[in-house]
Amino acid sequence: MTWETIYRNKITDVQTALSAIQSGNRLYVGGGAGVPVALTQGLTECAPRLQNVELTHILTFAKAPYVEPEYQHSFRVNALFIGRNVRRAVQDGRADFTPIFLSEIPSLFRNGILPLDVAIISVTPPDEHGFCSFGVEVGTTKPAAESARIIIAEVNRQMPRTLGDSFIHVSRLHHIVEVDYPLPEAPQGDTSEDNLKIGQHIAGMIPNGATLQMGIGSIPDAVLRSLTHHKDLGVHTELFSDGVIDLVEQGIINCAHKTFHPGKIVAGFLFGSQRLYEFIHNNPLIEMHPTDYVNDPFNIARNEKMVAINSALQVDLTGQVCADSIGPRFYSGVGGQIDFIRGAARSKGGLPIIAFPSTAQSGTVSRIVPMLNEGAGVVTTRNDVHYVVTEFGVAFLYGKSIRQRVHELINIAHPHFREELLAAAQKIGYV
Repeated sequence: MTWETIYRNKITDVQTALSAIQSGNRLYVGGGAGVPVALTQGLTECAPRLQNVELTHILTFAKAPYVEPEYQHSFRVNALFIGRNVRRAVQDGRADFTPIFLSEIPSLFRNGILPLDVAIISVTPPDEHGFCSFGVEVGTTKPAAESARIIIAEVNRQMPRTLGDSFIHVSRLHHIVEVDYPLPEAPQGDTSEDNLKIGQHIAGMIPNGATLQMGIGSIPDAVLRSLTHHKDLGVHTELFSDGVIDLVEQGIINCAHKTFHPGKIVAGFLFGSQRLYEFIHNNPLIEMHPTDYVNDPFNIARNEKMVAINSALQVDLTGQVCADSIGPRFYSGVGGQIDFIRGAARSKGGLPIIAFPSTAQSGTVSRIVPMLNEGAGVVTTRNDVHYVVTEFGVAFLYGKSIRQRVHELINIAHPHFREELLAAAQKIGYV
């Protein structure tokens, strides 16, 4: 039987495909911009016949109607990284959060810690050999699909075909729903003056020939905008967006000096505008891999001059980094911050960087604090932190005493808060 015949025999509609889901199942939902929109929106129609179905996923860029209160007896989300669409449900106790390094999520599925009954995913149409590409989300979706008993796949004509370890054969799919809709896009816009200053500080630290890890958002965009005079940069990152394209087209990012996957941009998932999705389609410069490979700190460290740029919600005067919660209220997740901070620290000439604006809430609250808020989680320990950057400069903490760290961090705090930070440090006994 040819793969074409196998493929045609598996094509069905949304509700028929979803009928494979039974009460008590654990269901994986494809993440990021690779969320299977038609299937996830169709889940609520299955609610009357289902109970206690767990939906586990990372950040997803689509509406999540299954998390609404009226469906709580049918579905319960277990977020491995909290996105805006499920944040309220997690904070209200209607959904769960599992703290986990992004590099270790595949092992949850492969080792049966979170055994998967069903994976619903989004892929490209098959190529001439019957292989579909996972497109923009390989990181945790490929391992989940390989671990699930049943795979329900949307085959989206508008999913870009990405290369690397990013394929699945149609014979592995159990139910296929053909769709044709554009992927979710990330808004692209100007960044703030403070973030531009942060970007300039970080750019001044980055040597020619470095390999970069950055995510999406105003600070990564600001860093990329400040690299126009650099040479021979590479990328090894869990995620990137449109900002990389201009530097590739200018020849600044060419990956020529990378010591791990030379000549290739390596990533786990992608999220940006339609321009990005067109850029990555069948582009041999781009290699996509699962996150247990991309985010493995030992693989990251194989890139010499590895520069890891990650953010924070709060940093205390000893260097502890909170990045997943606001006090006890879970906000996002661990993601790949520790993976890349530790990988960059072990890289020859590596730079592990935590970067953030010095204030929040329109300048009324300092992000550098004497102590983290009660209940705040420590994502990156004080022992792991090397560089902290705000719009006011760079603090180098590695190998520094607590007293030295206090002064370094106060020097990059907003001037409005420096006196009270010093007074608090003296009261605690740090200085």
